[in-house]
Amino acid sequence: MTKYDRSAHLKEVHNTYQKVDEAINRLIRANENINFNSVSSEAGVSKATIYNNKDIRERIETLRKQQAQVPTAKQAKREMNENNKDALLREHRLNALQDCAKDMKKFNERYIPVTLPSLPFKNAKFDILLSAHFLFMYSDRLDYQFHIETLNELLRVTKEEVRIFSLDDLEGKRYEHLDKIISYLNHHGYTVEEVKVPYEFQINAKSMLKIIKHTK
Repeated sequence: MTKYDRSAHLKEVHNTYQKVDEAINRLIRANENINFNSVSSEAGVSKATIYNNKDIRERIETLRKQQAQVPTAKQAKREMNENNKDALLREHRLNALQDCAKDMKKFNERYIPVTLPSLPFKNAKFDILLSAHFLFMYSDRLDYQFHIETLNELLRVTKEEVRIFSLDDLEGKRYEHLDKIISYLNHHGYTVEEVKVPYEFQINAKSMLKIIKHTK
């Protein structure tokens, strides 16, 4: 019968710990994935030995979870670019607001206050009409019926074409009833297109709705 040598066993356990610890440190320095396969291969210790040692197993599982939560360099770069872009767009929106306020103060006579869905203009008053950052954007407070009535009024005072920019709400999501509105407009004889544009005022809000009237 083989005699149990406690001293030899403890030495073996210590050597295993040391090999695993050194292997993990090398993998971390090399920015490699930490898991049972990688540690076993790097340390030259069987996976069974690693998994059956509670302390080592828990350490590897903890490190693996931590690595999963850390964004990759590509993800971090994408997040940084999106954050920078959002900051630039916020500055752009603020500048646009300030420019608009200055222009309204300087050329007040050019601006006509209205309360939609009613406009104080004759039929076909304008060749083309642009509605920017109003319809669709405030869908949390302006319902579907308001959008339909407003679009009908915009079309009434326009000869050729109405353009709506953008197609997103304040959360950056496509207006939830847009397909329904397009179907309504098509049914009433208008040609409707969703058009990509190079201009961006909100992140990813780069489409407009082009509504073309057909002269009878």
